[in-house]
Amino acid sequence: QVQLVESGGGLAQAGGSLRLSCAASGRTFSTYAMGWFRQAPGKERKFVAGISSIGYNTYYADSVKGRFTISRDNARSTVYLEMNNLEPEDTAVYYCAAASPLVGGGTSPRNYDYWGQGTQVTVSS
Repeated sequence: QVQLVESGGGLAQAGGSLRLSCAASGRTFSTYAMGWFRQAPGKERKFVAGISSIGYNTYYADSVKGRFTISRDNARSTVYLEMNNLEPEDTAVYYCAAASPLVGGGTSPRNYDYWGQGTQVTVSS
């Protein structure tokens, strides 16, 4: 069982930056691939960024590539999402998610077993 708690959301201006954190419980954090997803009002939840269990591999949605960076600190059981050059279209609730070792992550929400409660990010123009 993994429990995830996001933090760091808030209000930013277009062109600004925010850093999201996701703290995980449990001693097996380093075996889980992690992902960040977002969901805007009235829209489906979409993949933003993913990172492998040890952190060697990262991958991004085209819409955030070059602006967002995912990273993790397994010693602190925390995954981060650094968001730069924010755009109003980035406004959404952001969720972190953990994928069991058998599945290994990816871009589909169905691959993830555990989810945080979400943190709101609002970008004003």
